[in-house]
Amino acid sequence: MTEQLGLMEILGIAGSVSLLSGWRLYLTVLATGLAMRFDVLPLPEHLQALQALANPWVMGIAGLAAFMEFFADKILWLDSIWDTVHTFIRPVGGALLTLAVIDPADPATQAIAFILGGGASLLAHGGKASARAVVNTSPEPFSNIAVSTVEDVATTGLLYLAYSHPVAAGVVAAVLLVLAVTLMVVAWRVLRKIFLRVQGEGQPASSADL
Repeated sequence: MTEQLGLMEILGIAGSVSLLSGWRLYLTVLATGLAMRFDVLPLPEHLQALQALANPWVMGIAGLAAFMEFFADKILWLDSIWDTVHTFIRPVGGALLTLAVIDPADPATQAIAFILGGGASLLAHGGKASARAVVNTSPEPFSNIAVSTVEDVATTGLLYLAYSHPVAAGVVAAVLLVLAVTLMVVAWRVLRKIFLRVQGEGQPASSADL
């Protein structure tokens, strides 16, 4: 990927990175750094700011955090606690990664990118956290592990697709955006039905006591 990027390609990459950060911030940082470190992901001049992610210290910290998240995200309810803790961290991380993609010559554009990047990461985070809250209503642990593994694989694959094929990055970002919104809506409906059902089951018992 050595050609000059157009506006839509840049926006697509920025959107993909910010949205994927809402799923797996540390994995996004680590995968990007490793790809650049081993020349799997050659960056054009415009995106050289991302070269900082190939720093051994940055990769080491991101790797440790990704390792912790890999296991925490597969344990029932611990994943929801982890998501709650990262409600602030993921959007900020996504916003900073977006800044590295946008042209630093225009401060106004960078300010807008920071806000939109953080908002996109927060939206993706909200969709992920909502979906996992629904999955956690199931007593068996296998669905939780399966969903988490799919997120790991999807994040790595979509990130590589966005960087190696900038034209497709916009499509990736659009799909992730729709998916995040859909997950939040579906999760809200499912949790609402569960709450109403539990509430309805409790009412007859209360009446019988009277």
